[in-house]
Amino acid sequence: MALYAALALRDSAVVAKLLASDLEWWFHGPPRCQHMMRVLTGESDYSEFTFHPRSITAVGDDFVIAEGWEGEQAYWVHVWKLKHGLITQFRENFNTWLTVREVSSPKWEAGRACHTLWQSQPRDCFDRSLPGLLLAI
Repeated sequence: MALYAALALRDSAVVAKLLASDLEWWFHGPPRCQHMMRVLTGESDYSEFTFHPRSITAVGDDFVIAEGWEGEQAYWVHVWKLKHGLITQFRENFNTWLTVREVSSPKWEAGRACHTLWQSQPRDCFDRSLPGLLLAI
C-alpha cells in the first residue's frame, strides 16, 4: 500500500526507497498498457494512468498481489516479490486473468497437485474474454 500511496503523492523519494536498484520487471498485456513501468522509469507521470488497487493480498512471506479494475477498459494485476523489505521483482499483467499457484517440489510427485494461492476477481469484467496466465511460484 505504501508504494501506491507514494505514487499518488508523486513522492519519488519514497518510491525509490521501496524498490531494489536491480528491479526485475516482466509485463503481460498490450504494449501500450505498460503504465506502471513508464511511471517507475520516469517516462510518464502518475497522471497518465492512476492505479487504485481494489485488493492487496500478501501471499506467503515473499509476494504481494494488487488488483484493480477501472471500468470496462482496464483490468490489471501487479505481483511484487519482496526481499528484505524491498521490491525485487515486479510483474505487471494488464487485461489478463491471472492464477497464482504454488509449486512446492521441483520434481513430480505422483498424486500431488499444485495449490492455487490466488486468482483474479475482476468483478466489472466477467462478460469480457481476456487471455489467462498461470504464474507458478
